[in-house]
Amino acid sequence: MQQIMELTPEYFIELEEKYGANNYHPLDVVIHEGSGVWVTDVEGKRYLDCLSAYSAVNQGHAHPRIRQALIEQASRVTLTSRAFRNDQLGLFYKELCELTGYEKVLPMNSGAEAVETAIKMARKWGYKVKGVPEGQAEIIVCAGNFHGRTTTIISFSTEAQYRDGFGPFTPGFRIIPYGDSDALEAAITGNTVAFLVEPIQGEAGVIVPPAGYLARVAEICKRRGVLLICDEIQTGLGRTGRLFMQDYDNVRGDVLLVGKALSGGFYPVSAVLSSRDIMGVFNPGDHGSTFGGNPLAAAVARAAIRVLVEENLIANAAEMGAYFLDRLSEINSPHIHEVRGRGLLIGVELKPEAGGARRFCQALQQQGILSKETHVNTIRFAPPLVITKDEIDWAIERVRPVLFMR
Repeated sequence: MQQIMELTPEYFIELEEKYGANNYHPLDVVIHEGSGVWVTDVEGKRYLDCLSAYSAVNQGHAHPRIRQALIEQASRVTLTSRAFRNDQLGLFYKELCELTGYEKVLPMNSGAEAVETAIKMARKWGYKVKGVPEGQAEIIVCAGNFHGRTTTIISFSTEAQYRDGFGPFTPGFRIIPYGDSDALEAAITGNTVAFLVEPIQGEAGVIVPPAGYLARVAEICKRRGVLLICDEIQTGLGRTGRLFMQDYDNVRGDVLLVGKALSGGFYPVSAVLSSRDIMGVFNPGDHGSTFGGNPLAAAVARAAIRVLVEENLIANAAEMGAYFLDRLSEINSPHIHEVRGRGLLIGVELKPEAGGARRFCQALQQQGILSKETHVNTIRFAPPLVITKDEIDWAIERVRPVLFMR
């Protein structure tokens, strides 16, 4: 610690700028330690983390139970590849299926890999089960979506920067407006195999769909013979005050994608969940991953799930999220256009004339709060689910004057 503390933030920033690719524009805070909702920089200054690594750290930074599981498993065996079995994977499958109610799991590493897996599975289901002509399968997605950064995924992005310079793009996707169930109904054809949707669009600016939207699209998908794929990589595992955002509409997507908080931020773990019938289109050799389902990942994920459930973090997200949303809504700043969200996924959208959300995030950093602008004009507040009312009050005292700055 002492050796790090003697080095300035500028030193670490210079290293990143000199040797790293210029594909991120982070705030200039250099984090050294984290615990719960708090992180500490290399100079010893503490910050309240209101991003949670894009909801990967729902259980809080460096949760001791998850850390202990990591240490214990790392001391035994970390990677076997799927050429052999290990004693953690089956337990992970069982516990995740019992938690979610799904029948089958396919483990991967990143969220983007889970999305890619679901795309492959939906297409193969379309050809082998639904009878779509080979090479003609279509998947419907929504404008404003963010499902990852692979070449196929950016092929159906509507964000120009995500596509600029990366073509040619993968065909087979149709884009409709988000939150419009009638548009989904109209877009479905005989070649449609799936509808891929985020129950809340996080990267688009914490866009919450109309009430009943998921229930309506689930009914449409079932009636029209289309798989509903719910991407809950960011919204799932307690973030919105329920286990999954789809639970608010009593919906069970045919395919559910999870990641991020599945490991509590300790290790890349993602998973695709579905039924035996749908997952059954995969045969040995169809799809895989060297690291997907490794024993270290499985052990960490099992601990992360236990923490989420046994420490009542989902209920806390619901209670603290409602409180945080109310306190933010009380701030009558002329810069604010709207405050919206569900659970502890909250967006404060600023008016265009406010000059963009980044300058407000930089000012919040100076006040000891770390947040991130999204879609230019929105500040995202998504602290770890362990946050308390006193910590929210502490934050509001600092957020309020920032939102009134000129």
